[in-house]
Amino acid sequence: MGGFIIKPKVILNAAMTLDGKIATKTGSSEISGQEDLLRVHNLRKEMDAIMVGINTVLLDDPRLTVHKISSKPEDNPVRIVVDSKARTPPDYRILNSDAPTIIVVSEEAPPERINTLEGDGNAEVIICGDKQVNLNCLMDQLGDKGIKTLMLEGGSTLNYSMLKAGLVSEVKVCIAPMIAGGNQAKTLVDGDGVDYMKDAFRLKFKKSYTLGEDIIVEYDVL
Repeated sequence: MGGFIIKPKVILNAAMTLDGKIATKTGSSEISGQEDLLRVHNLRKEMDAIMVGINTVLLDDPRLTVHKISSKPEDNPVRIVVDSKARTPPDYRILNSDAPTIIVVSEEAPPERINTLEGDGNAEVIICGDKQVNLNCLMDQLGDKGIKTLMLEGGSTLNYSMLKAGLVSEVKVCIAPMIAGGNQAKTLVDGDGVDYMKDAFRLKFKKSYTLGEDIIVEYDVL
């Protein structure tokens, strides 16, 4: 008899301005100080995997490694991209050989794009969902792969979708002493949002501390 699949424990981690922005309308996202960047890389090292959405990849071309604290490939977590239409550019850094990468697509992803992503051997492609990636299906598959801890690094739409699906266990946010403004700027959580405050995602305060000029706040998700 097969055992129960345990979904990964998901920690949403982000840096934002005092007014809740994680990037300006142009996509500029240099928010937290050097001390927080080291905190993030140390947190990544503790995780089995890191997950971002395709918009974050297209905008930032991130490495999602622990290069600020270690040059050992084995210290890097598995990188996961939620990419329903398989739009990840094959020459982006997320597909380099620094760490394993999983691209998660829907059944609507063009087969030729999937073949391109799998072609050089640097990415594994998982299909979950019809038109959009089914996040519950994805978490089950990741759990089946032995991934027990996962760090969610955005963006704002994926943050909302993961919270809505009840898949986030903890939230860790770096609040930087700056205000960006802008009704087109991305906030910590976007998506459709809730209609009424009574339906907001509830959190339980764990701790807060200063880090350089920034403040770190940590919560459990109820």
